[in-house]
Amino acid sequence: MAEDSGLERTEPASVRRREQAREDGQVARSRELSTLTLLLTAGIGLWVMGAGLADRLSTMMRQSMQLDRALAFDTDLMLLRLKDLSADMVLAFSPLLVLLVMAGIVSAVLLDGWLFSFKPLMPDWGRIDPLKGLTRILSAHGLIEMLKAIIKTVVVGGVAAWVIWRNSGAVLSLASEPLDAGMAHLVRLLGTSFLMMAAGIALVAAVDVPFQIWDHERKLRMTREEVRQENKESEGDPHVKAHIRSQQREMARRRMMSEVPKADVVVTNPTHYAVALRYQDGAMGAPRVVAKGAHALAGRIRELAQEHQVPILESPPLARALYRHTELGDEIPAELYSAVAEILAYVYQLRRHRDQGGPTPQAPELPDMPVGLDPGPAADLEPEINERALVT
Repeated sequence: MAEDSGLERTEPASVRRREQAREDGQVARSRELSTLTLLLTAGIGLWVMGAGLADRLSTMMRQSMQLDRALAFDTDLMLLRLKDLSADMVLAFSPLLVLLVMAGIVSAVLLDGWLFSFKPLMPDWGRIDPLKGLTRILSAHGLIEMLKAIIKTVVVGGVAAWVIWRNSGAVLSLASEPLDAGMAHLVRLLGTSFLMMAAGIALVAAVDVPFQIWDHERKLRMTREEVRQENKESEGDPHVKAHIRSQQREMARRRMMSEVPKADVVVTNPTHYAVALRYQDGAMGAPRVVAKGAHALAGRIRELAQEHQVPILESPPLARALYRHTELGDEIPAELYSAVAEILAYVYQLRRHRDQGGPTPQAPELPDMPVGLDPGPAADLEPEINERALVT
């Protein structure tokens, strides 16, 4: 079978892809869930606040039916009366309206959280293109949405018809009931109707919510090429990164080599390792490693030391121990204080001999390395460049 072309959207969406989709206003949303939440809130609100709302409505109806002689002959007073009744109506329904607004906000953030973006409001001429619109209508997604709308209409219409048929006698009897009792009965009927329709919408929402989540994830899926391209953009081109690391190593090597002429002594293997040490009395607690290298780099350190007359001392165990257990700029381990102190004493004697003359000092016989510090001759086969020593 042929290899995957990489054009199929088989990879899950990355974090960056999800963030970009949210910035564009693309999140999972279910209209059926919002409708269900609003119907439930309206039904429960009417049942809880029905008594107070019925009293307010009864009072307003009485006031609206009272007509005195002044109102009949003064249209300005009638307009004032209408304004007052309208204000009373808004105040009567305001608690329920506040609940519905809160329910609408909550239902909008249930699936994908809060989102505020102006991008969906930006003009998009593609949306008014009739050909693209027809394509969207005839697409699989458009057909599914049409099927959902049909099912929703059938379910909600069927439930509404059943509620009306079941309560037809109660609805007809409202005309014969007293105003207060009839208004309270009407509010209860409305609350019950909303709750029954919410039960029907719940069936549609139970299917629509998982579908919207799945469809949103499907739209966000990426091809393998998109994943590779995003990795390149976020992490950088591997070739560029390798070039940068190479440049960093070269700069670090040059900085390290500039410290060799300032060293007090270079301890060598003699050919596999070279470690340059420096000590300033009062400024350092212990000698520090200012340069180190293996193989070709060790050879370059030795050449620089010879050019600048830096003493070179061959001590394979000590060179291996210093190379293995120190980094650039580190102080030497406490276990090596004694051995390095003998070397530095020898170096200071060499300086006095060079400056003042006298007998040539004898190179010290270094003590054995503490157990575990000398990696042994097998370490001489390590790679030529220790990257930890070259990259800051």
